[in-house]
Amino acid sequence: MRRLLTRSAAFASAALVLALGACSDRSSVTEPDRADALARKPASGPGAVYVQTNTRGSNHVVVYGRAADGTLKRSGTFRTGGRGTGDPRLPSQGSVILSDDDKWLLVANVGSSEISVFAVSGGDLTLTDKVPSGGQMPFSLTLRGNLLYVLNAGGRAGGSDNITAFTLSAVGQLSPLSGSTRPLSAANTDPAQVQFSPDGGTLVVTEKATDRIDTYAVGADGRASGPTVDDSNGDTPFGFAFTTTGYFVVTEAFDKAVGQAAASSYRLSGATGIEVVSGTVRNGETDVCWTVITRDDRYAFITNFGSGTLSSYGIGNDGTLTLIDAVAARTSAAQGPRDLDLSADGRFLYVIDVGTHRVSGYEVESDGSLTAVDQVGGLPPTIAGLAAR
Repeated sequence: MRRLLTRSAAFASAALVLALGACSDRSSVTEPDRADALARKPASGPGAVYVQTNTRGSNHVVVYGRAADGTLKRSGTFRTGGRGTGDPRLPSQGSVILSDDDKWLLVANVGSSEISVFAVSGGDLTLTDKVPSGGQMPFSLTLRGNLLYVLNAGGRAGGSDNITAFTLSAVGQLSPLSGSTRPLSAANTDPAQVQFSPDGGTLVVTEKATDRIDTYAVGADGRASGPTVDDSNGDTPFGFAFTTTGYFVVTEAFDKAVGQAAASSYRLSGATGIEVVSGTVRNGETDVCWTVITRDDRYAFITNFGSGTLSSYGIGNDGTLTLIDAVAARTSAAQGPRDLDLSADGRFLYVIDVGTHRVSGYEVESDGSLTAVDQVGGLPPTIAGLAAR
């Protein structure tokens, strides 16, 4: 997921210190500084892209070194110590994430109900911990400071969906936060993603099966209260991303109906609850999934799995959403693109395609268009989850 550059404040409870940002009243969103950072084209330093194999017997992370021009070179493969599902893709966003400082990579092992933590050092990863996720199927992760929340689905056998928290130590160890587990709106909601708001005061969860969006207020001790449950503006809310000022864009898959792919934008209403800004802006493609927003808050990119395409949207100062290009890029001739992420400097966009088993890279131009820079293949058909820096 894109790492937001937001102010943080350290505060203590009796048992832990959480690096969470001070909460603000989201009922009045501050307008962003719209300076065109992309137009200045700052030099991009090297980075990396991380892809989860999601293989059933032994899950791995494949690492690609990223050159300054956005091209990729495979540099290593590392065991997570857990298991994937062995299925093509995961029905979620955020199964692989980086910490804000890029020191830690966290991976959800859905097949073994575990979370793995790696220390990041150049192109190398060192496994520092692996713990039970607090539920059956850990679909999505979100980290703010040293506070991690996991979104667990109930599993094939049925069961209660939940969010649950952990603290991440300075040496990469995860500890469960007692009393932090909270239910979703119901059991078996087919949840897609959990994410902190930019100020850290709210958690948002999308539920595909119920067409609902849940919000939770996060207390000073890191424990969430709620949920407050709202109906999604459109059917099958899936992936989402926040602007730095608190608007968020949610994709709507409309039960994979052909040509019905869409996205809506929202703002948080106080501590919890949501308000629609732009409702169901369609792009004419099929089966949307992931969402990312550029670091200057101007553009959102979404993947359309059923069409093999990426769409681009413009985001206004007031959070309004406008379709720019229904086919900003095409990764395959049929079904395929899923997980995507931006490099830490925002210059490059990377997306995995489960149909072609490739990672595609694009340069993000100042007008929001995408220019292809690389494609690398040789990945298994089960790939799920991508993070970039």
